[in-house]
Amino acid sequence: MSRIKCIIIEDEPLAAKVLKDYISEVPFLELQGVFKDAILAAEFLLRDETDLLFLDIHLPKLKGMDFLKTLANPPAVIITTAYHQYAVEGFNLNVTDYLLKPIEFERFLTAVNKVRVAQTKTTTAARDFIFVMVQKRKVRILLSEILYIESQREYIKIVTAKGEHISKMSTHEIETLLPPENFKRVHRSFIVAVNKIESYTAETIEMAGMAIPIGRGYKDVMDKL
Repeated sequence: MSRIKCIIIEDEPLAAKVLKDYISEVPFLELQGVFKDAILAAEFLLRDETDLLFLDIHLPKLKGMDFLKTLANPPAVIITTAYHQYAVEGFNLNVTDYLLKPIEFERFLTAVNKVRVAQTKTTTAARDFIFVMVQKRKVRILLSEILYIESQREYIKIVTAKGEHISKMSTHEIETLLPPENFKRVHRSFIVAVNKIESYTAETIEMAGMAIPIGRGYKDVMDKL
């Protein structure tokens, strides 16, 4: 697994600590440094290559958006801020995602997964399958056959058109292997294949004879389908 090198540009010590802790929890992220202002970060970028910036907007000396405009060939950027009104400007500058403080881990993971997927697509052709460990064997599973994935404590159940597979991994881990445009987390314990949804209400999804609950914090996912 290739690692994504990243830096944090954040003036608030508590926010910087939260991001550092989150980064340490994600195996494919590698933290290169934490900077309190954009000037120091700019000096670093002149010497070293990085793949991802966690960039706050309200920084001393040079504001985050102004700093971003100075970069001729910027890496991937995830904005971190308490102010939602800058979202449109951020996306006009092609940022990958826009995280509002206080940032929850699952929302953070969704954002960095976007960077990982984009990086993977630029280096290798998109694969139509994944390998997962099932009873000490690596089993090949076609993405097109996956219906949904259910968390079962330290295991997951992958339900496909041909059967079920139990693997010792978390839903967070399997989520990093799935193309986010095709698979959506709709509950803390469920990830579904969007094109396999038969119908849904505000509370449940119907697919393959199964009623899958929609979590309270995932209502907006369904609104965007």
